[in-house]
Amino acid sequence: MNKIKVLVVDDSALIRNLMSKIINSQRDMETVATAPDPFIARDQIKKFNPDVITLDIEMPKMDGIEFLEKIMRLRPTPVLMVSTLTERGTDVTFRALELGAVDFVTKPKLDISQGMIDYANEITDKIRAAYAARFRLNRLPPKPAAQAPAAQTDPVTGMVVPAEVAKPAPTNNALGNRFAATEKLVLIGSSTGGTEAIRVILEQLPKDSPAILITQHMPAGFTKSFADRLNQVCNITVKEAVHGERVLPGHAYIAPGDKHLLLGRSGANYICQLSDSEPVNRHRPSVEVLFKSGQEVSPRNIVGIMLTGMGKDGAQAMADMKKAGSYNICQDEASSVVFGMPREAIALGAADEVVPLNLIAKRLLDYLSKIGGRSAVRI
Repeated sequence: MNKIKVLVVDDSALIRNLMSKIINSQRDMETVATAPDPFIARDQIKKFNPDVITLDIEMPKMDGIEFLEKIMRLRPTPVLMVSTLTERGTDVTFRALELGAVDFVTKPKLDISQGMIDYANEITDKIRAAYAARFRLNRLPPKPAAQAPAAQTDPVTGMVVPAEVAKPAPTNNALGNRFAATEKLVLIGSSTGGTEAIRVILEQLPKDSPAILITQHMPAGFTKSFADRLNQVCNITVKEAVHGERVLPGHAYIAPGDKHLLLGRSGANYICQLSDSEPVNRHRPSVEVLFKSGQEVSPRNIVGIMLTGMGKDGAQAMADMKKAGSYNICQDEASSVVFGMPREAIALGAADEVVPLNLIAKRLLDYLSKIGGRSAVRI
């Protein structure tokens, strides 16, 4: 079996050593080289042609973001960012994901040696996910030139985006407020590659969209920043979910890191419920938990959406939700960074539609428009 070749780039000798030990302890991967800065890393990339690069954000001579931009432009390679959990660290980490990094892991603040060992499973799982995404990088179509008339500039990344995935002009009452008084809900689950996939979908939704609950695999400390960034570029209101708050149309609620998000009911109202219960499928928050709550509370009023991600979290609950009456959309393989969670859901018969990422928002709105308002709700 060919091992996954990993290049570790970090200015800390301790981190390089710990990362190498973690990687080399796995049967399916190996550290082919380490580098203390991007200039040495550049030579190591040429020499060893790694399958995956782990990249620190704050380094001397050239920071990780600038180096990531060069990698993605000159030699696209799956990159796993190694981030520090600070306000600046979270902001820069999301910038890295926007530029094409597959995922990130956080450095522990205290007892770095033991902390990194505790993260070993997460680190190696994310390296495998990055490796699974490697061919997708080479299949992405080239970005059009800035002068292309059919393209727009993405407000978050500043990159030129093809017209079919560019953010539409702001819309007012695009659905005629027809869902403001109905019980329609959208539940979204995602993991590796999901932060950008969620952005693509939410940016295209009008202000009067049904309420949306989202579970994205993400550690504590990052989800509020993620929600705030989305709120700046979306027509709907995006926020980190709060326990007991009412779920409202025109709003999207992000599961806080390290807490499960569930759909609940209080009288006639939907509410967000948060739980500290044990991880499910090794995740907290877990998509399985969110979708299972949807199945139990109001499946016939729900559209479930499964996006890119490694593993099978949420697949069985999505299938159960469909049997109970939900309508489900799965992201297709070609547009997924890692076609794990959607593939597992599709294999279980959970999908009513399998759709490219750039068309999911349109298909969602088409479906909601087709079924109409309260009179179309199945009971």
